[in-house]
Amino acid sequence: MTLCMGRSDLLRVLDAHAGLDRLWDGFTARAAGEDPTRRRLRVTLPDPGGAPGNNAAALTTGLLAGIPAYTVTDHAAFGQEAAAARGVVCLHDLSSGELLALLDSGALATWRTGLTAALGTHSLARFDAESLGVLGCDTRAGLLARGLTRLRPISGMLVADPDRKRAEEFADRCATELGLAVRVAGGAAAVAAEADIVLLSAGAGASLDRADARPGTHITAIPAHDGAGGSGGAVLSAELSRLARVVVDDAELAACPGVLADSGQAIGTLRDVLTGATAAREGADDITVYVPVGLPWQDLVLSWLAYRGAREAGVGTDVDFLA
Repeated sequence: MTLCMGRSDLLRVLDAHAGLDRLWDGFTARAAGEDPTRRRLRVTLPDPGGAPGNNAAALTTGLLAGIPAYTVTDHAAFGQEAAAARGVVCLHDLSSGELLALLDSGALATWRTGLTAALGTHSLARFDAESLGVLGCDTRAGLLARGLTRLRPISGMLVADPDRKRAEEFADRCATELGLAVRVAGGAAAVAAEADIVLLSAGAGASLDRADARPGTHITAIPAHDGAGGSGGAVLSAELSRLARVVVDDAELAACPGVLADSGQAIGTLRDVLTGATAAREGADDITVYVPVGLPWQDLVLSWLAYRGAREAGVGTDVDFLA
């Protein structure tokens, strides 16, 4: 039997703390030089109305030592919203190939990106950084905030979005769910002027230059369409990309469309930082940047966590595709 899990099913069983633990294990488990199964097929989809920016990707294959399964992901992104992502993650038994589960790829991508961003942010930000700024109030930003508050103390948040109403609703949710003081700012410059940590989404309609980033700032820059191959102008200027200490998920995916103007300056990967191979900072005034682009094994980690949780809780719908 194959377990089918939609967005609501995943939200019932996924847990931010457990997800952070599993992702940390995944980043530190691979031996140096091991193939991280980062193969990705991308295609830009034609839009009948002529609108650009629709992308599809197939991520093959998610493997990680210690998990007796593998994943293949079919993920398409439409427009700028993470909620517009559509597709499935196929979870297979590693020994037999049996299709264990079909999971909504949009919800998984949101959790994968938000929690990975939280892990990278905590690892690169100054130990005393405690004010969080958000540029682009989407669900990934909410998950980053939720994950980051589980990793370090956050004193308050400053948020901005092209849609003022969305920013206000996001601020209210974070204040209620996280117990933080949250204010709505007028734009990117105002957020960067106060926040120790800045989350910047490529879909937020904002960009940052060197002059916007105070010494010691950490920036996590999320592609507009993580996993499906985003596009668009860089949200970090060439000067800022060049001067910052840039860390990525994977060296071969460092050229991240729509985020970095200069991707060749990456000092290493998040794995390098977590294992001590590369220093996150050389001084308190360093500006650091993290770009989570999404890797197949991350889909596997969260899919396996959701699948086991759903089986224990009786969540999801069983379908016999061989009937």
